[in-house]
Amino acid sequence: QVQLVESGGGLVQPGGSLRLSCVASGSIFRISDMGWYRQAPGNERERVATTGGNPNYADSVKGRFTISRDIATNTVYLQMNSLKPEDTAVYYCNVRGTIVGVVRTSFDSWGQGTQVTVSS
Repeated sequence: QVQLVESGGGLVQPGGSLRLSCVASGSIFRISDMGWYRQAPGNERERVATTGGNPNYADSVKGRFTISRDIATNTVYLQMNSLKPEDTAVYYCNVRGTIVGVVRTSFDSWGQGTQVTVSS
């Protein structure tokens, strides 16, 4: 009942920048948390940044990545600067909240993933 559409991934040289976007749509009553996770080949999925209240970042991206959200459009962004080869991964958007209904039901939705490759 909640769909996420991601965009903005691609190939970039070390030191470059990319901006990821994720739009949530569907029977959304309230969004409590929006965030970005990533998974590199052979690794587990890890949290990159979340914004349920104050932004929270993984140590590996602090000072380089910025998460922001547009409440009016249910969109979350991830601005990635000073990219490094170790940032290469599939990036996933995650949105949590409650859906419209007589009974408040929680949802926890994931995007399809967008590839970010940092290479010269």
